Amino acid sequence: MPTLILGLVAFLFLYLLLQLLRAANPAVLARAIRLAGGIIALAVAAFVGIKGEVAIALPLGIFGATLLGWSPSLTSFFGKLFSTGTQSAGGHTSQVRSQFLDMILDHDSGRLGGWILVGPDAGRSLDDFDLPQLVAMMTSFDAESCALLESYLDRRFPAWRQNAQGDAAGGRRHAPAGGKMTDEEAYEILGLQPGASGDDIRRAHRGLMKKLHPDQGGSTYLAARVNEAKDTLLRTHRS
Repeated sequence: MPTLILGLVAFLFLYLLLQLLRAANPAVLARAIRLAGGIIALAVAAFVGIKGEVAIALPLGIFGATLLGWSPSLTSFFGKLFSTGTQSAGGHTSQVRSQFLDMILDHDSGRLGGWILVGPDAGRSLDDFDLPQLVAMMTSFDAESCALLESYLDRRFPAWRQNAQGDAAGGRRHAPAGGKMTDEEAYEILGLQPGASGDDIRRAHRGLMKKLHPDQGGSTYLAARVNEAKDTLLRTHRS
């Protein structure tokens, strides 16, 4: 019976996770996963506690509570307790927005994902479209959005430039960013929280450039944005 209940809980969690992934709004998705994970962890902790396994139920319950935003001191305690001694680059994701696209880079996996912001397909993930559909979008995108989309295509379809008929974005792939970068944008690109130190900024920049530098098969446009973000924040620190 306990195995059946745990199996049902696991199935429910996976089902909800798949539904959330289809919605694909990164900010809402992150909050929803934390909420669902916290509720499930507390439910399992309660079940295990009733069975008398207090040694398992207590840490599981604390973990669930921290996912729901409770007990920040305990979160810090457990973060130090299980730390491997290595420091994060300052965040798990980087975010770059343009008029038409919102792009997210996962620091751990190096995966680049994107969502459409405006138009009839607003809210949909770029993963929902095939190569011809994505290339066709460039005809209605501004230069910065085209550069972002090309960065995504370079990762998902490495040979797309050779296969795409007429290179729909020709001449725009090196388009400069639209306007001066703000501190808020720079923090999002580097995956840092406002107020990060100069060392944190340099560390985040180095980690991202290892994944994005053109010499490593990355994106020229995104590498330029990361460099601009570093310069923007270090300039703010100096002033």
